[in-house]
Amino acid sequence: MFAGKKLRLAAVASAMILAVTGCGVTSGGSTQSSANNSGSSAAAGPVTDLRIMVPNTAGGGYDTTARVAAKVMEDADVAKNTEVFNLAGAGGTVGLARLVNEKGNGDLGMLMGLGVVGASYTNKSPSKLTDTTPIAKLIEEPGAIMVSKDSPYKTIEDLVNAWKADPSKISVGGGSSAGGPDHLLPMQLAQAVGIDPTTVNYVSYDGGGDLLPAILGNKVGFAASGAGEYVDQIEKGSVRVLAVSGDERLEGIDAPTFKESNIDFEFTNWRGVVLPPEVSDEDRQKWIDALTKMHESDEWKAELKTRGWTDAFITGDEFKTFLTDQDTRVADVLKELGLG
Repeated sequence: MFAGKKLRLAAVASAMILAVTGCGVTSGGSTQSSANNSGSSAAAGPVTDLRIMVPNTAGGGYDTTARVAAKVMEDADVAKNTEVFNLAGAGGTVGLARLVNEKGNGDLGMLMGLGVVGASYTNKSPSKLTDTTPIAKLIEEPGAIMVSKDSPYKTIEDLVNAWKADPSKISVGGGSSAGGPDHLLPMQLAQAVGIDPTTVNYVSYDGGGDLLPAILGNKVGFAASGAGEYVDQIEKGSVRVLAVSGDERLEGIDAPTFKESNIDFEFTNWRGVVLPPEVSDEDRQKWIDALTKMHESDEWKAELKTRGWTDAFITGDEFKTFLTDQDTRVADVLKELGLG
């Protein structure tokens, strides 16, 4: 019904076509790691006192991923006393600036993803992800179009028909700033169904934790974000998923893909870990080894299934190449939208 130009943001750089995510302190695919695995620091036992900074509010995708990773490392005896803390602001660039200023601090990591890449440009941050030390990409996650249980839109077709009739009237909320995944998803979806993206009324929230009350309170017409952030609300029925942006349905979520709804569109977000600049090779390897062991654990595999995350684990230089490519591509996309 709604044929459009296929737009896909995939994990593998050669396949990417871009047309333009628990509270408090947590104690705590195939594996591809960097070539310097000799001298593994994790072999001596669990690493201790790592800190993972989340650059947005509690309850969002970065926050959930960081806290799940810290708990799994604790449960799998990979790391002990891992602290997860939030430093929100400016789409993640406040946290990014903090990380870049912590030169040489090998105990501090930041959970990040596509949203921070975009925000670094739209907020004109002097700090860039290319300044950091890439450690590992952990997961990919398809986006989802969601509404409250009281929404008049029962299907994605209902929503698209109303949206096309008056694009500016229906607001779309997302947990990332312009250039982030929750922004790129509806902009590209608009293009796929024949809506001028400049007419889209996008409302930015600082993470999924801030977006959730807007969904539940019908303060936005619909939301674009990762379904994994709202598993509890989806299971309870207070949030309804109209469609998902991956190439197949999400287990446990009764919602079609866009393709099943005759909308030729796919989109995938991703999340990973970076360290400050100028960390030692030993500290870099310490993190790679710890996350590799976490990735291989049964506990992590169970979390991937429960949360609808796709295993996309790469480390070291391979992740650095991926991150550099993403940075360039997002910068080009934002220039096309007049946001760079």
